[in-house]
Amino acid sequence: MPADEPLARAARVRLMIFDVDGVLTDGTLYYSERGEELKAFNIRDGQGMKMLAGTGVRLAILSGRRSPALAQRAANLGIDLLYQGIDDKLAAFRELSGKLGLSAEQCGFVGDDLIDLPVLARCGFAASVADAAPQVLARVHYVTRAAGGRGAAREVCEFLMRAQGTLDAALSGYLA
Repeated sequence: MPADEPLARAARVRLMIFDVDGVLTDGTLYYSERGEELKAFNIRDGQGMKMLAGTGVRLAILSGRRSPALAQRAANLGIDLLYQGIDDKLAAFRELSGKLGLSAEQCGFVGDDLIDLPVLARCGFAASVADAAPQVLARVHYVTRAAGGRGAAREVCEFLMRAQGTLDAALSGYLA
């Protein structure tokens, strides 16, 4: 793949979709004494997602698991496109892009495991985290330096903003 291809693909993205376990979290499952599932999210990932949304790129979350903690995190970030408990991620991807009137080329997805491969193979910009499954790493356009839950989502958001020429404006309010 030419070195500038990931940037060109990222420049076309109007919807960025994030997997959860292994991307927005480190993939570890925590359970309370009452059996409640707990998740730990990276605050910098959330800030990157808010900045990206501020540039006009829509955000969505697509997860194979259901979690009240995830619903709360999505609400905190202002993400209303939340798909949980999804067994067929490709069908959900098609529904979501169709609902928004976007082509597959205008959609990006960050995944880390085998269940994510069908979407990664069809979206316009496929990204993964540094510690993803080898089969995923071999098939994406961009691999983060950071591991899942450790700033990888922020890295993807900044890559998109850089490709779309919006990063400096997004940062300007913080660097005054």
